[in-house]
Amino acid sequence: MKKKLFYAIIAVVALFVTACSSLKPLSQSNFNATPSPLETVGNSVPVIVNGTFPEKWFNKNATVRITPVLKYAGSKESYGSAQTYQGENVSGNAIEIPYTRGGNFNMNFNFPYQSDMLTSELLLRFDAKIKNKSVKLPEVKVADGIITTSALASAQTTAPSVADDGFQRIIKQTQDANIHFVIQQANIRSTETGSRNMRSWQQRVQDAFNDPRQNVDIEVSAYASPDGGLSLNEKLAAEREKSTTQYLKSELEKRKIDADVNARYTAQDWEGFRQLLEASNLQDKELVLRVLSMYPDAETREREIKNISFVYNDLASTILPQLRRSRITANIEIIGKSDEEIMEFWRTDPKKLSIEELLYASTLTDNETDKEKIYQYVTVNFPQDYRGWNNMTTTYYQRGEYNNAKQALDRAALVSPNAPEVNVNKALFSMMNGNTQTAKELLGRASSANNLNAAMGLLYLMEGDYNQAVDAFGDTKSNNAALAQIMTRNYNAADLTLKAIQNPDALTYYLMAIVGSRTNNFNSVMTNLRSAITMNKAMGTRALNDLEFAKYRTNQDFMALLR
Repeated sequence: MKKKLFYAIIAVVALFVTACSSLKPLSQSNFNATPSPLETVGNSVPVIVNGTFPEKWFNKNATVRITPVLKYAGSKESYGSAQTYQGENVSGNAIEIPYTRGGNFNMNFNFPYQSDMLTSELLLRFDAKIKNKSVKLPEVKVADGIITTSALASAQTTAPSVADDGFQRIIKQTQDANIHFVIQQANIRSTETGSRNMRSWQQRVQDAFNDPRQNVDIEVSAYASPDGGLSLNEKLAAEREKSTTQYLKSELEKRKIDADVNARYTAQDWEGFRQLLEASNLQDKELVLRVLSMYPDAETREREIKNISFVYNDLASTILPQLRRSRITANIEIIGKSDEEIMEFWRTDPKKLSIEELLYASTLTDNETDKEKIYQYVTVNFPQDYRGWNNMTTTYYQRGEYNNAKQALDRAALVSPNAPEVNVNKALFSMMNGNTQTAKELLGRASSANNLNAAMGLLYLMEGDYNQAVDAFGDTKSNNAALAQIMTRNYNAADLTLKAIQNPDALTYYLMAIVGSRTNNFNSVMTNLRSAITMNKAMGTRALNDLEFAKYRTNQDFMALLR
């Protein structure tokens, strides 16, 4: 009897030891993946897996390493960060799981997105040991498929940055000359009217008047220096304005120049005094400038400055004589070539066009071949201007000739490495290669460039910052702008953006179909997928595997369209 009892106890102990020494297979119910299905954020697939080790499951001597595995495209695998757990009797730095009550765990990892991950599944792979003996545990699937809509963001469909021309239809120029007066006098001296400066001014006015493409008018501004009292200076400045105006009108009449003369005078030229003083090398000029700032009243200013006798003598000999003057200004408008003239010269004699006129000519045509010819001409004849090379880049880029585009961009960067448009276009190539960090640095140096907002919006999309992307795109009408609105679930805005795109492509219609699916508009799904597939047959294969349309896979019409 005792012998039988002994064997029974041994059997129970053996059974207990065996139970403690084994690790039973875990099931899908022990794990929860978020999100499920998985979803790209920008160009990555972030995942959180919460799991539970059941009570009395984790052997006290066990070590379990769990590796997330994303299987896709048949036999391809991508791996998330592994995490190790250990039993109570194991000496190590892994997370300890009690045998009696079990435990919960959390794994946070990220997969770089690849285009062939559309059909995929997420598994957990176990590497388990009890003491030094391996224990085989089967993989457990915790999620099936990836929603990859955010990964449709594309640098290839982002408009590159074109460098602007500097063409101005009307160019405004001014030519100044001064007539200086003796203190407290208003008569014009021959030494002033015969000066080189005045002769040059007269010739410029004559040339402008004789040129049918130039308009000219004249301003007279007469001044008195701020010494001698306000009433005296006001009378003196008025007389100087009158004598200068009479002299000019007489000269214009002799030369048969019909130009308006507008005149005014300033009694005390304190502003001119301050400017000359600041630009001078006079000692103690800061003392005088302090007086100007302390006393707004003209008489007080004059008195206080004269009280600084050792300074005033220098002012009287250097600054004040320059203020006893009439400034005459010729305002000249140079009328540029008309659009028609520019295009005619481009066709017949482009050498008569400046680089600004040539670059402007490229904006007068919608023909991409003509634009390219203009840019090529600019690069040959103005090779040291980065804009020709940069704009050639944009032509190649929009045609999908990326090697040619990169070569032209390298030439632009060689000429002007810090040009904002060059930085935008270099950033697009960086994003095309998935290098968002370099793109961010380049865009940070691209202030004021054309299409900067579109490039910034793309960057935010690729980083998964969808609200920032929406803000960056603003009113831009593009696939990427609509995608940002889709990712922020603003489907009405996305629909309006997509419908406003001037030259919709297959992706435009595909995004419309996604909006239709998310808003349960089956007719929109079918109509837009049909258009997308007509333009690009690959869209049908994508839609067949895209979880955006999973709910329609039992619909015969939907499946017939895709097959």
